[in-house]
Amino acid sequence: MTVAASEAPAAAGAPPAPALEVVRPGALTTVQDEGRPGHAHLGVPRSGALDAHAHRLANRLVGNPRGAATLETTLDGVSLRTLVPVTVAVTGAPCPVRVDGRPVPWAAPVRVPAGALLDIGRPTAGLRTYVAVAGGVAVEPVLGSRSADLLSGLGPDPLASGVLLPVGAPHPTPPAVDTVPWQAPPAELVLPLLLGPRHDWFTAEAVRMLAAPGYRVSPAANRIGLRTEGPALARTKNDELPSEGMVLGAVQVPPDGLPVVFLADHPVTGGYPVIGVVPEEHLPAAAQAVPGTPIRFAVRGAGRSR
Repeated sequence: MTVAASEAPAAAGAPPAPALEVVRPGALTTVQDEGRPGHAHLGVPRSGALDAHAHRLANRLVGNPRGAATLETTLDGVSLRTLVPVTVAVTGAPCPVRVDGRPVPWAAPVRVPAGALLDIGRPTAGLRTYVAVAGGVAVEPVLGSRSADLLSGLGPDPLASGVLLPVGAPHPTPPAVDTVPWQAPPAELVLPLLLGPRHDWFTAEAVRMLAAPGYRVSPAANRIGLRTEGPALARTKNDELPSEGMVLGAVQVPPDGLPVVFLADHPVTGGYPVIGVVPEEHLPAAAQAVPGTPIRFAVRGAGRSR
C-alpha cells in the first residue's frame, strides 16, 4: 500500500496539505498505532507499536489520543521534511534529534517550522524510536488500524524516500511537562514466563535451562518475534503438533530448540509447541533489546497442560 498525501496536485496558490516528506527512511521505519486486535479468525495479526509505552508517551506529549499513529524507527532513525509547521515528540530509544542541524530535546514537544528538516539519529541505547506529530500520521486505515503489518502485508508499506505522509488535524496541545517517565533499555532482558500450554513436551532439564543464564537476543529478531541464541531445549515428545492458536507473548520452540518470543506481527496459528507465555505488559522491554542483550526467563509456574 503506497502512502501519499494526495494523488492530485495542489491547486495553484493553495497552501500545501499538512504532510511530512520522507528524506531518509532509515533501516526500517513503519507507521504504527495500537494495532488491529480481534481479527485473528481472519488470519490477521494484531500488529501495532512494539513499545506501546513509548508510542503512547509520544502521542501524549503532542496532545494526540493514545491510538493516533506514530512512526516506529529501527536502528538508525529517520529524516523528514515538514510541508507545514508541526509539533513533534520523539520517545523510545534515546537518540539525537535535530531540526535543520540544530539539536532539540528528546522526549519533549518541539515546534518544527515549515520546510525544516527533522532528523532523528541512531539510538544511543535501545533499538526503536517513536516519532509522534500533532494530529497523528493520517494514512488510510485498514481494518480499523493504520499499522503496518510486516507478516500479512496489511497497512502502509515501510517508509521510502520521497513518500508523503499526511498529517491529521491537531488536538489541543497539553500543558508543558517538566519530566517524563522513561525506563532505560535493558542491559539484561528479564522476561516473566508463565509455563504452558505445551511445557510438558520438554524435559525438566530444558525448563531449568530456560530459567538459567545463557540466552541472548539474536540479530535475526524482528517485529514478528524476538529470536534467541543459546542452548537448545530438549523435548520429551517429537510428535507432529496440529496448528493451534498463538497469542502475543507466546514462546514457541521450533525444531532447532531455540525459543522465539512472539511480538506484534506474529502469526495467529503455529505448529511448534509453546513452552510458555510472556505477559503482554513485559513485552515493550523486548522491543528495545539490541542483539546480544542477555535474556533470562523468570519461570513463574505451570499453566494448564493439554
